[in-house]
Amino acid sequence: MNKAEFISMVAAKAGTSKKDSEANLNAILAVISETLAKGQDVPFIGFGTFKVVKRPERMGRNPGTGQAIKIPATSAVTFKVGAKLKEAVAGKKAPAAKGKKK
Repeated sequence: MNKAEFISMVAAKAGTSKKDSEANLNAILAVISETLAKGQDVPFIGFGTFKVVKRPERMGRNPGTGQAIKIPATSAVTFKVGAKLKEAVAGKKAPAAKGKKK
């Protein structure tokens, strides 16, 4: 699924226009990105948690030459799956969709 298909599905479920759904999606992604850049977690109960982890500097090996190289410290984003999402993917029960009713 690409972004355009995702936006179409969100618009249909929420009963909004594709333009509004795209604006909302872009705003949500921007807030998640900004929050993670500050080093804060972004939890969605039942769905999962986006979290920033610090990876320390370490030694590695160049696979082509076998030479030891220093890999610098970095920050990375991880996602821990929540219980409801895990159950939905496993096929145990799908979460109920919430949205505007027509």
